[in-house]
Amino acid sequence: MNVALQALLLADLQQFAVPRHARWDPLGLMAVRQALRERLAALGDLEEHRFCPSGEEGVNLILRLPGREAHLPPLLVGAHYDGPLHSPGADDNASGVAALLELARRWAADPPRRPVWLVAFDQEEWGMVGSAALAQELRQAQQPLKLMVSLEMLAFTSEQQSYPVPGMERVYGYRGDFIALVANDGAGLLLPGLARAMGRHVPTKVLPVPSGGHGIEGVRLSDHSPFWDAGYDAMMVTDTSFMRNPNYHKPSDTIDTLDLPFLMAVIDGLDEAISGC
Repeated sequence: MNVALQALLLADLQQFAVPRHARWDPLGLMAVRQALRERLAALGDLEEHRFCPSGEEGVNLILRLPGREAHLPPLLVGAHYDGPLHSPGADDNASGVAALLELARRWAADPPRRPVWLVAFDQEEWGMVGSAALAQELRQAQQPLKLMVSLEMLAFTSEQQSYPVPGMERVYGYRGDFIALVANDGAGLLLPGLARAMGRHVPTKVLPVPSGGHGIEGVRLSDHSPFWDAGYDAMMVTDTSFMRNPNYHKPSDTIDTLDLPFLMAVIDGLDEAISGC
């Protein structure tokens, strides 16, 4: 076990797993945003992408890191930093933010093959407002992306696992001890390679979904879905959220419920999988 990494992740979770909702706890949200702004800006040029389609101004934070082959279309890896109502949101989504920061640290020091844009999304809990604003702007600018990856709840394991479609347990198993890669048809060709790389670190299951995930419960509930709708290939990396974690959107979504060795393994898997994509 990497004790130093676990201590670093725990410190990040303690900083970000706090009430942080624009209307319920705006001071908490401002504090988390400022901490992320400082942490990401220390690694490179940081853009603040402001938007206001919901009537409440939000801020996406975008760190663009160069790749070894700068001409390649970039990867976009994001995690939302706002939190749900009446919850510290440790798994949802402080776990994703902690992973985003660790990947940013690694890739700033050791660039992956292609450029990577790391995005801390705002207003996911309002209906993916921040990611929708960015996806629409990128599409209007005709900006190509190799893949968009949404880090959505990465640190909870359980003895039991449920699924959106009956019978899936016979294929995917009854235990909530894996990370899931949920991707649209266009990203399907990437899934085997990504799953193999991640599977060297953590049990990994793949779920290709047709038709932008419409009609399948839960598979659109993160920042990847606006990118699907904008015509991009996108993937959600998740511990399956409320299909496993009984603390979803509750005050009980606290750090002590998380599986930190599992989170570390997920981060190591993402590093290997995405670095070579």
